[in-house]
Amino acid sequence: MSNLQRHWLAGVVTFVTLFGAGFGAAAGQERNCGDRASLLVTVLDESGSIVLPGATVVLRWIDAERMPVREATAADGRLRVCVPRDASQGVVWAEFGDHSSGQAAPEALVPGEEREVRLRILSSVPSGRLIGRLVDRETGRPVATAAVSVLGRPAEAESDRQGLFRLTGVPAGQHELGIRRLGYAPLRHMVDVTSGLTTELEIGLVREPLGLEPLVVSTTRSRRLEIKGFYERKHWGELLGLGTFFTAEYIERRNPLRISHIIEEVPSIRMGLQNARTGCRLRVYLDNILVDASVDELVLPIEVAGVEVYKGAASLPAEFGGSDSRCGVAVIWTK
Repeated sequence: MSNLQRHWLAGVVTFVTLFGAGFGAAAGQERNCGDRASLLVTVLDESGSIVLPGATVVLRWIDAERMPVREATAADGRLRVCVPRDASQGVVWAEFGDHSSGQAAPEALVPGEEREVRLRILSSVPSGRLIGRLVDRETGRPVATAAVSVLGRPAEAESDRQGLFRLTGVPAGQHELGIRRLGYAPLRHMVDVTSGLTTELEIGLVREPLGLEPLVVSTTRSRRLEIKGFYERKHWGELLGLGTFFTAEYIERRNPLRISHIIEEVPSIRMGLQNARTGCRLRVYLDNILVDASVDELVLPIEVAGVEVYKGAASLPAEFGGSDSRCGVAVIWTK
C-alpha cells in the first residue's frame, strides 16, 4: 500500500469518526452562493480515479486583500467556495498529507457563474513547495506581475500585488529558480526543495540600471504549522492588522520563563491574560483544543512552535470564532 493510499484511508476513518452517520447528509448539502461567483474544486489521486475526502484545498485571492480559503473536501472529494464580491481571480491547489497538487488559476470568476477545477495529488515523486515574496531591493516595495518558474518545469507562477508567489508539487532536490520582470534584472537562484516541506524565500530584485546584487533569504517552514494554516494567518493577520504572531525563533531569542510572558507582550494584554480592551480573559487554544487550565501548567516555552493572539472577535479567523470569543483568543501550537 502506498503512502498516499494510507493517507486516504486515514482520512476516511477520521471523517467517519468525527461526523458519524450524519456526515453524509451534511456533505450532500450544496452551499448556495446566490448571485456570487462560485468555484467547485474536486481533489483526486494522481491517477484521477479516486476522490480524496479530507484533502485541504487552499485558495489564494490575487486581486483582493483577504485571508486565503483553507477548507477540507467533503466525502465526495469536492469543495464549493463562494467567491467574495471584490474578487475575480485566484490561485488554487490541494494538499494531502505530505503531498500536494499543482496549482491552477481558474478563468475569471464571474458573479452568478460557477467554475470547476479538478486537482490531482502528485504522489509518485516526493515533492515540496516554494513560497516567496518579491520586493524592490532599493525601496522594499512589493514587485507584482513577475514571472517565477523552476527551470526545466512547465509550471509558472506570477507574483501578486503583495509580491507573493507560490509553486507547488516541485520535486524534492536542488533546482534553479528563474524570475523575470520588465524593468528588473533577471534572476536565477539555486534552491533546495525538501519533500513535504515548504521553502520560504524573500527576494530583493534589482532595477536594471543599478549595479547591486539581488538579495535572497531562504528558510524552511515547520510542516506542522503549515498544515494548520499558521503561516497564512500570520501573513494576512500582520498585513491587515488582525493579530500578533510569535514564531519559535522569536520565543527562543526572548527565552521567557513562561509562555504567558510572551502573550503578555501584546499591547493591552495584562497579567493573567486579561484583555484590557474587553475587560475579560483571553480564551486559550492549545493545538486547536480549548483549554481552561493555566497554559503555563500545560506547556513550556521550549515546547512551543508558534503563538497567535487576537484581541477581539472582529479580527478572529473563522476557526477560532464563536459567541464566547469576544474577549479575544490566544492560540498556541506545540512542536
